[in-house]
Amino acid sequence: MPPVVLPLGKGSAITAILAMLATCVLLAAVTLIAKLLGAQPDGLGLHPFQISAARFLFAWVAISVVVAVLRPNFQGTHWPNHIARSVLGWLSGTCLFAAAALIPLASATALSFLSPVVTMVLAMFLLSEKVGRWRWSAAGIALIGALVLTQPGSDTFQIGALIAIAAALFMGMEGIFLKKLSDTEPAVRILFVNNSIGMLVSVSVASFFWTWPTAEGWALMAAIGLTMIVAQALLIQAMKRGDASLLVPLFYTILIFSGLLDFAVFGVIPELAAWIGAALIVCGAVIISIRGRRQG
Repeated sequence: MPPVVLPLGKGSAITAILAMLATCVLLAAVTLIAKLLGAQPDGLGLHPFQISAARFLFAWVAISVVVAVLRPNFQGTHWPNHIARSVLGWLSGTCLFAAAALIPLASATALSFLSPVVTMVLAMFLLSEKVGRWRWSAAGIALIGALVLTQPGSDTFQIGALIAIAAALFMGMEGIFLKKLSDTEPAVRILFVNNSIGMLVSVSVASFFWTWPTAEGWALMAAIGLTMIVAQALLIQAMKRGDASLLVPLFYTILIFSGLLDFAVFGVIPELAAWIGAALIVCGAVIISIRGRRQG
């Protein structure tokens, strides 16, 4: 979402940084919870569609309370863009949750960072944005990183990597519609409509794959939805208080937090190639984001 850049004093900059870092910790925790719910034999073995439904359902409950208090105006809601954005967000989240159950969290997270490349290419055609050599070069760096991380053709290549790349594709397409919405609609409306549509779609699909969770499963399903909505709220607050050029690089610390959580809970240590590939993807994504903000 494009930031509302306010005059930055020292205090506001520190607040923005802390909010962004907290967002990253929570988003890393979301993928960890998804892995706990879906991975076998370590996890509970729930289907990714069911995990995605829990993410939207409990997030919708939380944001509904906020809407009941604030009573925002819903006049002028652009439903086609909301529906497209929400369906793409549901697909990207489901794919990311599925990938997290199959491959290390750091790898799944890093591959999802290819989404700015997808958004950049689509914006060039759909939004008539000009893409210069810096961003094309950065896209090349990110794609090389993806090749290093996934190692296609080797024994280490896994279906989880393909699913994570699919998540990046859907996430990149979602970014186009989110950009259109954020230019014309307030954040609370975007959050509520997104989670409402996502809840209806995800719960409908999950009903065909539903298995009754244990008490632990219900607790984790509630946690994934509530954690996601708090992360979204913190991200909005961070972007309101800080310059994008300051905050965008910090967003990619999700990779570090994901790796640390995966090691702490599952004892997973990514291979050297995974870290090199992830570093290249993050480098490319940061350059694309910063150059895009400067040109925009």
